[in-house]
Amino acid sequence: MTASDPFDLSGRVALVTGASSGLGLRFAQVLAQAGAAVALVARRTDRLAALADHIGQAGGRALPLSVDVCHRPDMIRAFDAAERAFGVVDILVNNAGVVHADRIVDLPEAEWRRVLGVNLDAVFLWSQEAARRMLASKNPGAIVNISSIAGFNVSKGVAAYAVAKAGVIQLTKALGLELAAKGIRVNAIAPGWIVTDLNRDFLASERGEAIKRDIPLGRFGQERDLDGVLLLLASDAGRYMTGTTVVVDGGQLIA
Repeated sequence: MTASDPFDLSGRVALVTGASSGLGLRFAQVLAQAGAAVALVARRTDRLAALADHIGQAGGRALPLSVDVCHRPDMIRAFDAAERAFGVVDILVNNAGVVHADRIVDLPEAEWRRVLGVNLDAVFLWSQEAARRMLASKNPGAIVNISSIAGFNVSKGVAAYAVAKAGVIQLTKALGLELAAKGIRVNAIAPGWIVTDLNRDFLASERGEAIKRDIPLGRFGQERDLDGVLLLLASDAGRYMTGTTVVVDGGQLIA
């Protein structure tokens, strides 16, 4: 065995929510490159098809699935399709998420529920379904939830998002505790500011430069900065880790 062997995902089946862009797209590519067959879940069919084609051309296996993560029948259909194509999902990455920019007194109830629904409720429901199927198949596995440093520190205008991400951290602990004896590990990643197509312009602005000055490493994260921790938590390299949240923020929380 070499030092890289524990990170090998050959023969594993992964499902990534929010896989059509940003971090989810990167996560799907990294898992496929490590050898996993990957079910790609999101709502934008054209982007999913393009990603599946890209993974296939690189020698991997991917299945695009147009799904609303908050719609239970869609979720069941996604797991069923992944099982038919590849086998039981034994790596789940709960990445789908939405943001908002509303002060508390102006935050509509519908927006509160939308943000909590996608960022927290869906994490619970997809984790529950994945765990049920792993248990039924007597197949151990790993669940990786994507939280945020906003789950530790709150900023003005993002109350619903921060509450949801804090909930993900606590949910990760609860799932990790209850599922550990069954061989299912549950961990989370809490990224700081990672440059994606969605925030690139903002982070290049004067406001973004001010944020960057508060990051001890002196820069924003790149998508590739999460590759290692994702593989650690998804693979046997992290086989003695469960219920934990790994912060990847350039030192921002300790500043």
